[in-house]
Amino acid sequence: MTHATPSTEASQFDLLRQRRFAPFFWTQFLGAANDNLFKFAFTVLVTYQLQVAWLPASLAGLAIGALFILPFVLLSATSGQLADKFDKARVMRAVKNLEIAIMALAAWGFLLDDAGLKVSVLLGCVFLMGLHSTLFGPVKFAYLPQHLDEHELTGGNGMVEMGTFVAILLGNVAGGLLIGLPEIGASAVAVACLAVAVAGRLAVQRVPDTPATDPGLRININPFTETWANLKLAHGNRVVFRSLLGISWMWFFGAVFLSQFPSFAKDVLHGDERVASLLLVVFSIGIGVGSLLCEVLSRRHVEIGLVPLGAIGMSVFSIDLYLATRGLPPIDAGMSHTLGSFLAQPAHWRLMLDLALLALSAGLYSVPMYALIQLRSPASHRARIIAANNILNALFMIASSLLAGLLLSSGASIPQVFLATGLANVLVAGYIFLLVPEYLLRFVAFVMTHVVYRVRLRGDTHLPVQGAAIVAANHVSYVDAVLLMAISPRPIRFLMDHRIFAVPVLGWLFRLAKAIPVAPQKDDPVAYERAFEQARAVLAEGDLLGIFPEGGITRDGQLQPFKGGIMKIVASHPAPVVPVSLRKLWGSTFSRIEGGQAMARPFRRGIFSRVEVLVAEPIAPEHLSPEGLRQVIQQGLDVPLPRRRPQTGMA
Repeated sequence: MTHATPSTEASQFDLLRQRRFAPFFWTQFLGAANDNLFKFAFTVLVTYQLQVAWLPASLAGLAIGALFILPFVLLSATSGQLADKFDKARVMRAVKNLEIAIMALAAWGFLLDDAGLKVSVLLGCVFLMGLHSTLFGPVKFAYLPQHLDEHELTGGNGMVEMGTFVAILLGNVAGGLLIGLPEIGASAVAVACLAVAVAGRLAVQRVPDTPATDPGLRININPFTETWANLKLAHGNRVVFRSLLGISWMWFFGAVFLSQFPSFAKDVLHGDERVASLLLVVFSIGIGVGSLLCEVLSRRHVEIGLVPLGAIGMSVFSIDLYLATRGLPPIDAGMSHTLGSFLAQPAHWRLMLDLALLALSAGLYSVPMYALIQLRSPASHRARIIAANNILNALFMIASSLLAGLLLSSGASIPQVFLATGLANVLVAGYIFLLVPEYLLRFVAFVMTHVVYRVRLRGDTHLPVQGAAIVAANHVSYVDAVLLMAISPRPIRFLMDHRIFAVPVLGWLFRLAKAIPVAPQKDDPVAYERAFEQARAVLAEGDLLGIFPEGGITRDGQLQPFKGGIMKIVASHPAPVVPVSLRKLWGSTFSRIEGGQAMARPFRRGIFSRVEVLVAEPIAPEHLSPEGLRQVIQQGLDVPLPRRRPQTGMA
């Protein structure tokens, strides 16, 4: 995709050289690494090295996980209010000061000789680190939209998601290695945790000021009423609310797999501890790659069409993971695989590939959802809505543990739990996408512009990311609206010829998109007026309205005279008009051809048929005329574009 400004040409990795992102990224990275370094080292300590009667080794991991999650349930609502009320950089610095204090207490705890007191102090630190993460979470996701443009949000979220999982992986590895050092393990962990906390505090010092979005907010200390209020606010935007549920489901889905890796490696794969670590490495790499791919596939926009693609992959590869376990080679009783013998079996590579692609799909699923919530949540309540999402995430993760435990206790195997989770994902994702058709519509548009057409786009920065506007384009094919959906950062409600709704499949698609059918005034004056009333309502709500001023699809490939309907709308609801020229669509699969009908010879120009979309500067409503608008679109059809090396998909 070609962009008009140099800034949009930069890769997501270029953000790591910019002060508005890099200090924040490393602050988040070091915090996630320290969380997991401390928790994993403590878990190993109480599981293998230090036994206390009141905390059996079998319950240690569960207790540590529950204590860490508890603050998310109790205090997320308060943390969201703090992030909206105060400068986010100041909040981050305060949280990092708290982390140093917690890690100093943890260091003292690791050095204690009294086993009971040591475990008690470190359990308290687990709760406090959960508090640290609870306070940082809303700030983290509310910070990005204040410093990144719409075209940078997907890449920024992908970088954060990738960095988080790499940090989790490194923290777990470091925690396990350090606590295992003979005689000095506890001291090494104490020093490492404190050092990482100090490094995080140094990183956060360079985070730029980020003004409060609601400085006059009065803090409601009741977490239950505040959470309910924020969920009601999110519910006001159906897409945002369903996305919150979709993200929480992803955490449910992921928690099932992550929590079962040790048992899966030991009881199903007959592997040692290194095999369990390998599964975690594969999963983390998959999440990281999927998160980074989002920007590449979305071409630097918030592309929620990737969400159904991710959901499909999550189900397909979790189901195949179950099937892969049915063909595992036998192993002698009492024996276990070392890392080398595990990797020597070809059947295990299929299993690891399934796991990697499952995690990659989860990255494709989650990053656009996070970016969408950031983009469409009210700025004044953004952090509080994300805080409410953190509570939902925690509750879904708790539910996943309970349901997985129930299935296992009822006799199900771990692979069967994975299978059940994959099948449940089909139902849950399908339900969400039917409730919010925008996901399916963007998915169809994404597939259309990556399989049927190869789209070259110029001037997409002229498409407004907020506020009412009219997108006006020439009408060449039956899928013009789908192409415009694909290039727009926001949903578009189209005013369309009523006859197109009779076209199989496309008619269903446009009804799903809530397109507005319009009939000629002489044929049905009531339907004509109703259509224009609905069009005005779209603009009154601050949304995008799509119009094809020719009134129908061209029959000869030439731009037809423009009708005056657009002037009727602008007269009562003035809004800027964005002219769009659709080029090279004439003669393609979904356009008419001379002496023939559309779709008479599918793929007659092959797959990846080249088309071009040129977006011109918006026209102010007071300067709009049908003739002037037609002239701008015609100029867009005539102007030659610089040659570029062909690329697949959106180029």
